[in-house]
Order: sequence, then structure tokens, then C-alpha cells
Amino acid sequence: MDRLSDGIIEWIRNYYSFSPDAKAIIGISGGTDSSVTAALLVRALGKERVIGVLMPCGDQHDIDVSRSLVKSLGIKYHVINIKDTVNAVTKEIGDALSTDPMLVDAYKTNTPARIRMTTLYGICAIYGGRVANTCNLSEDYIGYSTKFGDAAGDFSVLSGFTKTEVRQIGRELNLDNIFVDKIPEDGMSGKSDEERMGFTYAVLDRYIRSGEIDDPEVKALIDKKHAANLHKLRPMPAYDPGLPISAC
Repeated sequence: MDRLSDGIIEWIRNYYSFSPDAKAIIGISGGTDSSVTAALLVRALGKERVIGVLMPCGDQHDIDVSRSLVKSLGIKYHVINIKDTVNAVTKEIGDALSTDPMLVDAYKTNTPARIRMTTLYGICAIYGGRVANTCNLSEDYIGYSTKFGDAAGDFSVLSGFTKTEVRQIGRELNLDNIFVDKIPEDGMSGKSDEERMGFTYAVLDRYIRSGEIDDPEVKALIDKKHAANLHKLRPMPAYDPGLPISAC
């Protein structure tokens, strides 16, 4: 992990070689992935170039963890509560469709995630720079992310690492256990990631890296989720008319 951490840090520096002053904008949830990503960004760019954004939707029970993370890293941060924006969009859609969108689980969890990403790009437009994606390989493999929400960003630091490996990197960076071992949750459903997925990260990560899994039903569930959610990872399909593009 020490070698890998150094490699990530060097990769971030190379990515930011387009500008010596550009900022890295990152959403801070207080969870393992955003904490480790933020720590790597600070190591690579310096704390002055990393901007954290805390985006509760109303009252967030673990907001203090997010505040502790940005303060421990010494980075500048902003708190943007997205509740009013979520409510406004929900009302307009509800009025137009004569239904309550919040009764649909996909809407309830995905819409706040997309508004958070819109918020990050709004802040990025003001500061200049790039938005960091904080998804990991485990989430990406089964599509446990929101398209154009937390799955978006300009560059991805952890998408090649499982949740288990991300935690190992966090320990290598000497992050406090409260950030490294925090139980993953989406903050909207009231359930942990593992409760919603139907299996543990330990089982998923072992399957991803070794191909080994003990429960055939869990294997079938993981394979089904992977196949159904590949559209989140692949480029947008586009019709090719076969016409020439001659511009240099």
C-alpha cells in the first residue's frame, strides 16, 4: 500500500500538471472513500489547493465526522445544505406528475446525489479546477453509485481499488480509524451499504480479486448487478452515421 499510495500521489500531480494553481473540489461525506481521496489530494497538491464541500440534506446525523475530517486535513471547506433544492425539484416534479417522487426509492436516493454533483460543479466554476470522483472499484463493479451523481467527476483516484484496499490506503496515510472504518451508508435510505447490497464488502472484494465466493446465490446476485449496471461505466452509446470528420 505504501508503494501504491506513492503511485496515486504522483498520478494526481501529473494530472494537475495543466495548471500549478488549479484547485481540487471534493464532496466530503465523512466516509472512507471521500476521506482517503481528500487525504491523497492534500499529499499530492497541498492543502491550499483542496476545497472540501459538505452537503447535508437537512439534518445529517454524522456531519461532525465530515467537519473533523476537513479540520484534521487543514483544508478550506464550505457547507451547502441541499434540502431546499431537493424539496423544490421534488415539488415541481410531483405537481407535474401528480405523484410523490419520494415514494420511489431510486428517486429518493439518486436525486440528492445528482444535486450534490451539480453543487460541486457550481463551486468548481467559481474556484476553477476539477471535481474529484470518490467512487471505488467495489461500488463501480455492482453499480452502487448514481449516474451523473457520485459516479461523475473529472478524475477518479480510487476507482481501481476495492473498499478493502481503500481502507488499507487510509491506514497507510495515518487517517484516524473513525474515517477509515466508518460504516458505509448513503445517508438517505437509513440503511448501510451492505444492507442495501445484500452482501458484505469483504465477500464482494474477495470475489472481485480472486474469483472465489462461497455462496452461489450471492455470486448470482453480484453477477446480475454487475451486468445490469455496466451502462454506468461505459461511454454513452451514440449512433454513428458514418459521415467523415475532417477537422484536425
